Amino acid sequence: MTSNALEDQDKGNNIIKRVNKILESRLENDKDTLTALKELSTFFTENNIQSRRNLRSKIEKRSLDINEDFLSAFRKVKESLDSIYSDVLDMNTAVQNMGSQLNATKAQTHHLLEQTAKLQAENQKICMQEEITDAFLRSFQLSKTELMALREANITEDFFGALERVLSIHSSCRNLMQCGHQTSALDIMDQMAMYQEAALERLYRWAQTHCKSIESPGISQLLTKAMSKLQDRPVLFKYVVNEYCTHRRSVLVRIFLDALTKGGPSGTPKPIEMHAHDPQRYIADMLAFLHQAIPSENENLLTFLKGCDKIDVTEQVQEALTNISEGVCTPLRVRVEHIILSDISVKALYSVTNLLWFYHQTFTQEIGEFGGLVKGLKELYEQSGETLINQLTSLVKKEVESVSIPPSDLSPSPGVETLLSLLRDLLSVAPVTDSRHQYPSKIVGCVLEPLLQAVNISASRLATTDMAVYLLNCLHLMQTTLAFYEFMDERLERLQAQCDAQLDTLTSEQASSLVANLNLGPIYTILQEQGKGPLSHIPGMQPSSLNNFLRKLENFISMPELLQLPQVNCLLSGNHRTLVQKRSIEVIVAIYKQLYQCIHDPTNLYENPSSFISRTPQQVSDALLGVQPE
Repeated sequence: MTSNALEDQDKGNNIIKRVNKILESRLENDKDTLTALKELSTFFTENNIQSRRNLRSKIEKRSLDINEDFLSAFRKVKESLDSIYSDVLDMNTAVQNMGSQLNATKAQTHHLLEQTAKLQAENQKICMQEEITDAFLRSFQLSKTELMALREANITEDFFGALERVLSIHSSCRNLMQCGHQTSALDIMDQMAMYQEAALERLYRWAQTHCKSIESPGISQLLTKAMSKLQDRPVLFKYVVNEYCTHRRSVLVRIFLDALTKGGPSGTPKPIEMHAHDPQRYIADMLAFLHQAIPSENENLLTFLKGCDKIDVTEQVQEALTNISEGVCTPLRVRVEHIILSDISVKALYSVTNLLWFYHQTFTQEIGEFGGLVKGLKELYEQSGETLINQLTSLVKKEVESVSIPPSDLSPSPGVETLLSLLRDLLSVAPVTDSRHQYPSKIVGCVLEPLLQAVNISASRLATTDMAVYLLNCLHLMQTTLAFYEFMDERLERLQAQCDAQLDTLTSEQASSLVANLNLGPIYTILQEQGKGPLSHIPGMQPSSLNNFLRKLENFISMPELLQLPQVNCLLSGNHRTLVQKRSIEVIVAIYKQLYQCIHDPTNLYENPSSFISRTPQQVSDALLGVQPE
């Protein structure tokens, strides 16, 4: 192909590509085209041949109009900028003129400015000094309101605020002295000390007066604060506490006497003295009333001294309670002593003793052991206990006379039963939970020692076996009586030792009776004297002689109760009967075991010993005891 043909072909291809590009284009994606068409629609309203021919000229004319409008608007902007530039030039000229004038004026007024600056510095210094002076006065002097609060007759919260302020200023003066202002600090400290002393003196008189009008409950917060401030003056503090205790002591005595004679409001509860015929209730009600009143006084004192942190509050409260409670000692002692010395039963007297002991321990914990009320209760407790012991001694002395003749069945005599019944009644009055309570042990000794002596004297007239059984029955009854009460271990051990001695005696008598009835005496004697040749050749140890013992042993095994002493059946304690039987049978079993071993010993020349003595010692023990002997 020629070059011309190739060029024509390339042009045709380009045209095709352009046509295809135009056909493939999307007007909705071409923003510029859309904007141009939108603008065209504003003036191209009719689509005809004439309009299309004039379109180009219209577009060019519209463009020319737009440029003319822009030029007109820009001309106005330029004119405004020229006006502004002219104004700026004028202002610059004016500023330069003013600067020249100012420099000239400054040069003329330099001295005046220096004087003005100096005066301003002095003014600032004076203002600072004034502020410092005001701050100093606020920090180290009392305000008029605070001075009025310290001098007013009535004590209020403002008074304590002012007093606290005095203490704070006095403390701050120490720091002031360290800064080199010793003279001012000392003057201020003297002034504050004077204020403080005067305030504490007024506070002391107010608190002393206020203590005389306190009713329980009624400790005000102001009084509590007053005591916290007065603790710095121990003498004044002690005077106020004494005044409080004196007032509360008289109040406690008054309400105690009212409870005794008048009773509660409207007669409920009834007066305590209405129960004077019942000693136990009468004393219990009096002590219970005090036990209720003392804790209330304790709570009031704790509130009274709540703000005190420079003293031992616990010790101070105990001392105050001791002082307050001493007032009721005399009326309480008079009434309790009247009851103790009157003719009342031993049981009622022991009830009173227990009540006095219980409340003595209770008040000791609340008041302390050195309080007047505690000491008074201890004295009354000891007086009541001694009176009880004296009356009980006289009563026991009369009763032991009926212990002289033991009954025929060897049971404890009626006098023993009576005294032990009395002892049970006394010990059951009140549970004893404190080993320091001495009178339960004294009461037991007061009853048991004369009773044991009388029982031993009456038993000495009996035969050995009867005496052992009678004493065992009496001792068993005493042990049974004491076993239910605390702190009786030592006494029970003594009684058990006496029981063991009588059991040994009765066991010996029972064993001796069994040995005699079984003809074991000669056999036992020969067994103890071995070494004189074969036992089968010794008279009394031949098989024919031993058959008599073995027959009796078989009868005893089948019916052991036939050889039991009749006195053993009189024992009240089943354990005693069993123990006597067991020990006495163990003696027989021990002798039988020794005999069995000797018969089976070849050196003793017994023929066919297994057929001769068939039962082994274990079999005999099992048959008689049912257990292996120890």
